[in-house]
Amino acid sequence: MRLDKIIARSRIIDLRSLTLEAALEELLDVCIAKFPDLKRESILKGLLARETTMTTYLGLGVALPHVRVRTSRRYILAIGRSRAGMRHHGAMSGERVHLIIMLIAGESARDTLQVLASIGRLVREREIVDSFVDAPDLDTLYERLLGGFGGMRPIQAQQNRVNRLMFRQAEHVARGAGCSATMVFGDTFIGGIEPAALRPRLKTILVTRNPIEPGEGGSNFTDTIQVRSFSSQRMAQLRSALLVALTRGLISFNDRICCIGGITGSNQFDTIVVAEIEREFQTLLSGPSTDLLPEDVEPEVLERVLAVATELAVEGREGRPVGCLFVVGDTAKVEEFTKPLVLNPFYGYKEEDRNILNPFMDETVKEYSSIDGAFVIRGDGVVEAAGSLVQATGNAVTLPSGLGSRHAAAAAISVAANCIAIAVSSSTGQVTLFRRGVMLPLTERRR
Repeated sequence: MRLDKIIARSRIIDLRSLTLEAALEELLDVCIAKFPDLKRESILKGLLARETTMTTYLGLGVALPHVRVRTSRRYILAIGRSRAGMRHHGAMSGERVHLIIMLIAGESARDTLQVLASIGRLVREREIVDSFVDAPDLDTLYERLLGGFGGMRPIQAQQNRVNRLMFRQAEHVARGAGCSATMVFGDTFIGGIEPAALRPRLKTILVTRNPIEPGEGGSNFTDTIQVRSFSSQRMAQLRSALLVALTRGLISFNDRICCIGGITGSNQFDTIVVAEIEREFQTLLSGPSTDLLPEDVEPEVLERVLAVATELAVEGREGRPVGCLFVVGDTAKVEEFTKPLVLNPFYGYKEEDRNILNPFMDETVKEYSSIDGAFVIRGDGVVEAAGSLVQATGNAVTLPSGLGSRHAAAAAISVAANCIAIAVSSSTGQVTLFRRGVMLPLTERRR
């Protein structure tokens, strides 16, 4: 849904409080002024109870408290800004919260996790958060929030003669080669590409790390895929972007795609590539079945796991490289081949709180990645366990030399169960996907 549709100027305030509880009371006051049927004490109790089980602090001075209540409305959003900053038990010592985004969801709302994830993606960029906090007045803050939540970016892509020529030639190549779509890699430009910067004549998919909502904000692109690039190589996101497009159903195995991009941050298109999907993923199509995504796995869950895995591969944990394994889908069968190495840290929590789509899960998953064993994740995103020993045997699976037990376990479990396994190598930082015992490297190795 469009987040800018649930923002109201009357529910954006400057906070006077110095504690989280008092700030929540201020935000509830402005909500109840508009919706008097809301039960103030009950909502406040629910918000504070969630803080005791999992912090709602996202980092960069932003907190996202949320609660589900009985109300006829799907969502009520209230936003408070504190220039002085306030204390939050989830923040690091000396850190202050300057922006509180409070979300009240009705029981009929079915996409709450997606809404939380969209807000979380937006406020992960420091320049965006700073623009909110430093707004000279609340009217300006409201306009900036509308722009941010509506998917509009202030960054302009360089529109020089070469870029225009390259893009038109890419469309000409796409027509001549019988391509079903053009894929544009927006991270070629510093800060990303503005949605209305290009005027494509064919079906065009934008690949970017920036949180632009598909089809919104005046975008001329047919669809948007959010994949982070951590490499300076040309179109380093290509394989991951094609995989995401396949799982979403934007393209099919029989398609041919014309891709245009350049070196990340160079502000210059310099490469046109025609990718044949069947050839790119032919190793995964060698068996009798061509279903890349297991039936019970939702595309957005796979995207989220890939994003967390890629961030771990590049950033590691506390400056140290980290290797880990994610097993997604067919958990009933997977559990037959796994056993706990440690007490399950996710046991007993509500499914919504331990869903990989929940933006507050990012740091939790990254912290537990240092535990030996695998994460077992349901197809709908609920993390069932961490620190699980995979005991499946894969005698029929042949792996390249140099890969260790983690990759062997990933290959074996992907054969034993109808699941996808994603392995992160601690030595090379490479992210590899396994499906039916076949490996598909998604990122290049660290040099």
